[in-house]
Amino acid sequence: QVQLVESGGGLVQPGGSLRLSCVFSKSSLDNYAIGWFRQAPGKEREGISCISSRGDWTWTSDSVKDRFTISRDNAENTVYLQINNLKPEDTAVYSCAAGPIPTLTSRTYRYWGQGTQVTVSP
Repeated sequence: QVQLVESGGGLVQPGGSLRLSCVFSKSSLDNYAIGWFRQAPGKEREGISCISSRGDWTWTSDSVKDRFTISRDNAENTVYLQINNLKPEDTAVYSCAAGPIPTLTSRTYRYWGQGTQVTVSP
């Protein structure tokens, strides 16, 4: 069974940093692109960043690209999302997903994790 498990969320003050991890259960997901999405209360899911299966191509939303960095380590079956200079508007549930191509469109992804909560507050 394919599983993706996110971790690394928490409560942080504005200006702080977090590194989110997405661990995928099967090495076969080495062939999948991974995307990070977030959903704030009352808002639609938003595509944040994505990375190709080999990690040689990434794309990050213009709204956060100066603060968010995606990377992957297939040897560890893990994709990371480094978030710097956190702002209250970054508060959301962050989820990772696996799919055949790297996009910021959620419907292109096949497998989803449960998400990790990020709360940015003084």
